[in-house]
Amino acid sequence: MEPAFWQKRWADNQIGFHRTDVNPFLLAHWPRLALAEGTRVLVPLCGKSLDMAWLAGQGHRVLGVELSRRAVEDFFREQGLTAQVSTQGAFEVWRSADVEIWCGDFFALQAQDVADCRGLYDRAAVIALPSQMRARYMAHLSKVLPAGCQGLLLTMDYDQQLLDGPPFSVPDAEVLQGYAGGKVQVLDEREVIEESPKFLQAGVASVLERVYQVTF
Repeated sequence: MEPAFWQKRWADNQIGFHRTDVNPFLLAHWPRLALAEGTRVLVPLCGKSLDMAWLAGQGHRVLGVELSRRAVEDFFREQGLTAQVSTQGAFEVWRSADVEIWCGDFFALQAQDVADCRGLYDRAAVIALPSQMRARYMAHLSKVLPAGCQGLLLTMDYDQQLLDGPPFSVPDAEVLQGYAGGKVQVLDEREVIEESPKFLQAGVASVLERVYQVTF
């Protein structure tokens, strides 16, 4: 999945993955982490997710990472925020109050960039990547995040032989293997096939959404 693919999706406004509400799994399970106010939370491949505004509203400092400048611009404009723009290494950094989004390649993120992150929220990152890039993504995340960082991971699990991603199917075994150096616990699992017309049309019988708590 090359960067140009996502740049074109944003340029063409083909962003069906963007939710127009705060994710209900986030609302239900974030309190379980018991992260203190002021905790810095990493949101990889964040797009213009409303979840970031919600996290900031809980008193957290949000660090989003996003490839598409269009998505970053849209987030701040739609939230009515005026951003200060600067450069940090390979990233263009947009900041306003408790939200900052680093525009650039996630794999350019260094350990020192996230050394004070104690929270993680991955709703749309791992499921946006094909298999080989997922393995690289999980390895990189495990490498750069500090020990003790914890967060929520949301995945989808379905028969990808019937319909290719994105969003890609990420089986439970792959999550356990990818984050084997930490602690992984399933918090919730829900069948959503009836809410997924394109999967039904492709003959997919089941689409499971799972929520994990991951501690690094």
